[in-house]
Amino acid sequence: MAKRLRIGLIGSGNVAWHLGPALENAGHHLVGVYSPTAKNARALQKRLYEAQLLSEPDFTGVQPHVVIMAVKDDVIPYATGEAIIGNNTLLVHTSGSKPLSALGYASTSRKGVFYPLQTFSKDRKVDFQHVPLLVEAEHKEDERLLLELGKTLSKQVTTMSSANRTKLHVSAVFACNFTNHLLTISQQIMRNESLDFELLKPLIAETLSKSLEIGPENAQTGPAVRGDVETLEKHMQFLDKAPRLAEIYQKLSQHILDMYTP
Repeated sequence: MAKRLRIGLIGSGNVAWHLGPALENAGHHLVGVYSPTAKNARALQKRLYEAQLLSEPDFTGVQPHVVIMAVKDDVIPYATGEAIIGNNTLLVHTSGSKPLSALGYASTSRKGVFYPLQTFSKDRKVDFQHVPLLVEAEHKEDERLLLELGKTLSKQVTTMSSANRTKLHVSAVFACNFTNHLLTISQQIMRNESLDFELLKPLIAETLSKSLEIGPENAQTGPAVRGDVETLEKHMQFLDKAPRLAEIYQKLSQHILDMYTP
């Protein structure tokens, strides 16, 4: 296998919660964990074998090869400036939307990105073997190191520039976050009308399965793609009592009409 790395971890949120144990299961040594939220940091440390719980983001005493910063996007510049990391240590963030330059205030000249393209929740297991990992680094030797590290976790590891990662992240928000929000709206409508959301689960499962199998463009069905104006108007009348939802419905329907009308 690839070299067993000593790894430090900054953060105790959803990504760190899964990434830390996955790295250890892949044979690496988590040597230190820091998070400003001490309670969450202690909970994460308990999931690891021998990682030290650091009271400050000073990793010079544990001498990691890599420090992974798994924090919220808007915290990255501040956390980078606060972290004390030796110049022989590679510092990476895990953000899809933030560029490599977000690590500009790092105390080390070795900087990179180690982005797992997946949605993470603490109560859901994640199989990292099927999680695409996108890496980037300022130096070629660090890029090679991140590729090797990634391959100990995942079957799909590749380099990607900050610019292309931003494009990917926008697409991911449509595919994941917006889709989930639409499901939340659907669930709320069912609850408000005293209907059982369980009725929709087979439809949701088939929609996603079919979209992945034959492609989303080919899988599109519904009144908008058919140009069924009567049904669209009936749905808009039902949504009169919820003008914000009516606006979403109208804009999405119009977008589908525009895409599929010859």
